[in-house]
Amino acid sequence: MTSASVNTVEHHPANEAGRDFVVGDLHGCVDALRYLLRSIAFDPARDRLFSVGDLVDRGEHSELALTLIGKPWFYPVLGNHEDTLCGVAEGRMRRQWWYGIGGTWAMDLPDERLQQYAALLRPLPLVRVVGSGKERFNILHAEFFGSDLELDAGNYSAETRQQLLWGRDLALGNGDPALQRGLSLTYCGHTPVSDIKQVGSQVFIDTGAFSSSGKLTIVEPKVLRRWSVSTDEARADGAAALPLP
Repeated sequence: MTSASVNTVEHHPANEAGRDFVVGDLHGCVDALRYLLRSIAFDPARDRLFSVGDLVDRGEHSELALTLIGKPWFYPVLGNHEDTLCGVAEGRMRRQWWYGIGGTWAMDLPDERLQQYAALLRPLPLVRVVGSGKERFNILHAEFFGSDLELDAGNYSAETRQQLLWGRDLALGNGDPALQRGLSLTYCGHTPVSDIKQVGSQVFIDTGAFSSSGKLTIVEPKVLRRWSVSTDEARADGAAALPLP
């Protein structure tokens, strides 16, 4: 279940002009995102939004979520659901398996369209690093065991890549937090949690946006602020009519 990322790690300088935010697993819940961007008064000219991946599947607007990749203010990492889409487009995985984890939105999509989406997704890095020193934070999809130095090295083994995309040991209490020594604050998704959960250096922010009881969460790392909203709450407040920046 792998497809090659062109860049495994991408570094970004600190944002001296504006603010940085990180959003949890979107899963097609674009209306909730519209609402939160308004709530934080997001300025696309100065602010940046980083994503822990899983833009697609399960929610209603997967194709619209994929258009975010073209926004100059949006910086996602590859999630396991994007990796699966690429696997299907490349003929290495069966569509039926993907449908079982939320890919039914693509049931009527021709292979050509799916391949176009895969071409957008393949270049996404597995890891993004923002800033340096004490101000540094990392973004990845699932989990990582190691230090900043090991994270920066890239060239991950197949096992490490699997952990970055599919791992749940740390969030479920089965991983040793001591294996994160030397790791800066790291924002992750993948494992749905009822509220933001920090285990050692890793902060899990997938609050289940696609589920009826879940919400989409955005955090601002530098000031440790957070905002959350359900899709129903967002739509009740007119979010569907809000433009994306």
